[in-house]
Amino acid sequence: MWRRTPSFILDRTSTSPPMAADTTRAPIQNPDSISAYYQTRAAHHGVITSEWLSQAQAAVGGVSDSGDEHPVSSLTELGNEKSFNVIEEFNSWRKQPDLAEAVAAIRALAAVIRASEATTMMELEIELTKASDTLKSWDTTSISLTAGCDLFIRYVTRTSALEYEDFNSAKSRLLERAEKFGEISCKARRIIAMLSQDFIFDGCTILVHGLSRVVLEILKTAAQNNKLFRVLCTEGRPDGTGVLLSSELSKLDIPVKLLLDSAVAYSMDEVDMVFVGADGVVESGGIINMMGTYQIALVAHSMNKPVYVAAESYKFARLYPLDQKDMAPALRPIEFGLKIPTKVEVERSARDYTPPQYLTLLFTDLGVLSPSVVSDELIQLYL
Repeated sequence: MWRRTPSFILDRTSTSPPMAADTTRAPIQNPDSISAYYQTRAAHHGVITSEWLSQAQAAVGGVSDSGDEHPVSSLTELGNEKSFNVIEEFNSWRKQPDLAEAVAAIRALAAVIRASEATTMMELEIELTKASDTLKSWDTTSISLTAGCDLFIRYVTRTSALEYEDFNSAKSRLLERAEKFGEISCKARRIIAMLSQDFIFDGCTILVHGLSRVVLEILKTAAQNNKLFRVLCTEGRPDGTGVLLSSELSKLDIPVKLLLDSAVAYSMDEVDMVFVGADGVVESGGIINMMGTYQIALVAHSMNKPVYVAAESYKFARLYPLDQKDMAPALRPIEFGLKIPTKVEVERSARDYTPPQYLTLLFTDLGVLSPSVVSDELIQLYL
């Protein structure tokens, strides 16, 4: 399935240092009601800088996009035994601020194969499945985390060659496929940025919502290509992601204007196109993204402005929401700056669903897709 991706654009190799360990521990549940992703989001974005992105995304050099140095090992001593904890491995990868949550999970699952002491393919597959379930249970509201784990398991284990090899050779093949999947996932953001450049023209005005790292990479690449454009950033309440993005764009000398979230319709006549990221791309061709994306798409559609979505293929999820309430809630804390009476209910949902009819194109590492093609791509990915 991945043969069809345009990854030849960034065809280069990377290696990961070996690592030895034991088996995964039992699943660790995140005890908090607030989505784990949104708990760490502000701190995670707070350390993203232009300097980091410049180092991490050396597209023409020999360095992997993931900053592919292995983090501190998650091996812990228990008496005379060593124990491998997939959650600790996952969290150590997440410390790299430009590494997506799903890619961190993919790297952690590859480490599970490396650390495994299984003696049969059945034991190894069971171990991988348990590790995947552990990661997914860590934050059940994260769409990309679940999709990334599911795609990893399918990509790595779906090969008939494993049935005809001895175990050690089969395990090596499995690890090779795991590393390949990780490389493809790390290249995705850069591939999307390059595919989108033909749609950004000199003199255009782009409206963006929230702090999407792939959208930031698109705008950065356009600036590096000497394209002249300006950006309107929504403020991105309640976590101020638009303020963070506008700060990053100003460091790149890109003209940027910060808008109130409620000023989207007021400013839409200035806009030539809308660019948004996605927490997940669903089977209908719609997207689940930061709260406010749906109303922006509605306003843009009513004024005949194209809405472009930038999303990596590991965010393609086997979900089919029928309305805004038909998905697991991802809650986040909200501060209004004023005391709210206890009888007043506060909507804390962090994301909404945008139906496909309000989207123009999706830029992915699988290519530039129309929303109607997404279901076909999902079938190919999950077969």
